[in-house]
Amino acid sequence: MMENTLRLKALLIVTGLIGVGIGGAILFIPAEFHGTSGIVIGSDENLLSEMRAAGGALLACALIVFLGAFISRLTFTALLLSTALYLSYGASRLVSMFVDGLPSSNLMAVTVFELGVGLVCALALATRKPSANPDGNATA
Repeated sequence: MMENTLRLKALLIVTGLIGVGIGGAILFIPAEFHGTSGIVIGSDENLLSEMRAAGGALLACALIVFLGAFISRLTFTALLLSTALYLSYGASRLVSMFVDGLPSSNLMAVTVFELGVGLVCALALATRKPSANPDGNATA
């Protein structure tokens, strides 16, 4: 049980930190961040607003995921959120590949990474044992 708890904490810390890094970069330096994938954003205020909003949302979610490693009341929510975030990003990129065509090899690798991380989180979620509340009742 202790080993599973340590693995879950490690998973939440790693996935949370990845999300914090990416969300923070999209929020604070979107042009530079996306430029690493060959995406040219320019100075369109509307596009930058949309990108920064998504980056801020990702950052907030990632902070919850990260905190879930340390605050037991948040652990289930954090794992569910991490699963949803990574799988939805990967699945959305797959939709884009079918609708818009193939992106750069860098973005295709990101898709595989996101789906892989999402599946690891989903497996952890599916195999997670309920924990006991202080009142003795099990929680999900």
